[in-house]
Amino acid sequence: MHQGRERFSCLIVEDDNAFATMAAQMVRSAGGTATLAEDLAGARKATANHSFDLVLLDNHLPDGKGYDFFDQLARCHPESPIVMITGMPDLGQAVALTRNGLFDYLTKPVSVDAFAACLVRAKLRLAARDVPAKAAQCFGESVAMREVMTQLRQAAMHATSTVLLTGETGVGKDLAARALHELTFSNANAPFIAVNCAALPAEMFESELFGAERGAYTGADKNRAGLVAAAAGGTLFLDEIAEVPPALQAKLLRLLEAREFRSLGSVESQRFTGRFVAATNKKLAAEVKAGRFREDLWYRLDVFAVELPPLRKRRADITGLAELLLTQLAQKYSRSKPLLRSEDLSAFNAHNFPGNVRELRNVLERSLLRTPPESKWLKLDLNWLSRETTMSAAATPATNDALPPERILKPVEAQEYLLIRDALRDSNGGIRRAATKLGMSPQALLRRLEKWPELRVTID
Repeated sequence: MHQGRERFSCLIVEDDNAFATMAAQMVRSAGGTATLAEDLAGARKATANHSFDLVLLDNHLPDGKGYDFFDQLARCHPESPIVMITGMPDLGQAVALTRNGLFDYLTKPVSVDAFAACLVRAKLRLAARDVPAKAAQCFGESVAMREVMTQLRQAAMHATSTVLLTGETGVGKDLAARALHELTFSNANAPFIAVNCAALPAEMFESELFGAERGAYTGADKNRAGLVAAAAGGTLFLDEIAEVPPALQAKLLRLLEAREFRSLGSVESQRFTGRFVAATNKKLAAEVKAGRFREDLWYRLDVFAVELPPLRKRRADITGLAELLLTQLAQKYSRSKPLLRSEDLSAFNAHNFPGNVRELRNVLERSLLRTPPESKWLKLDLNWLSRETTMSAAATPATNDALPPERILKPVEAQEYLLIRDALRDSNGGIRRAATKLGMSPQALLRRLEKWPELRVTID
């Protein structure tokens, strides 16, 4: 959907007949249907069995305050933009309502132009709300993930609010960030720039993020824009935010607080227009307590937090996710999709999945590559589902002190697995610190962890 969304329903709760009539006419001209209610009793009756795409709510009504009805309305219809209209504006009230999800606040007398602009913004929000059906499908249909999608839709109503995504490795925080981006921006050209903070070398942190002027450092022979500038008007996704070294966290704090930055070698500040989304599999409160993360940066990030549950806590999604991922993988390798046997799905449902959705995708990809193209059924690599992490639905996550079965790892791989595991433990899960101990780059370590996602989970 785009700005020209074909149909939308609008509830107008207004006792001023002249304004209600004008608003209804403009709603219909914009392609919507209008339902009128002149008091709170009528509004409650209208919303009891019907969900509206947009609600215009007068604050001063014959039988009470629209302000008092707002919380109930927002709770029952969290995805619907609500516009408050009042003849007696109250700045404190407007701020409180906006923090609780109010879409817009109009003061009477409302001009035709102001109301038309409000309708355009509301239609854009409705269009964005409809976009990520694909993302929702990737998440699953469990109660837990429907709640996550509801929270993302609520966050999307405020395009400049900072959102913090938390959860174990592999739960789909990157998918959530992209879904939030699609929900927020109906413009398909709005940029989505993802930055893996763990893979960004400390010495290149500023220049990569903020850009650099010619001559700012040795080898800088021309002006270069950074990732922040590239994300202008869209989303800057800071993945693994807990891995940013303490010395560089102040740079991020200034960016988030002032929404301004300077490229290296420049004296001029640039303004960032867009959304910040950060993600981590660490408990930032614990990182702050341990002195590894700035408390003021944590507060600045934790404006709207969304936690994604691990796959073992939403087993109802496993079958649907397996089918969807297998379809995507078959498309990736340009081959027909083999079928999953019922016993394969039973094995998935009995597995702990310490690597979450990423591990599920990995085992399906490994299995697909081992399945002959002419085969009707997927040849599931059961060796991947090691005994150490298989459990009943009520069991707790297993540890990974032992190596996976020898049939999976060759001797050289087994030695590498142990070295990486020990380095991560000694470094308390820090990618840069572990990579330094191992004598490799953070990027190289991350590539190896793609093979063994359970190592990240165990440490984290």
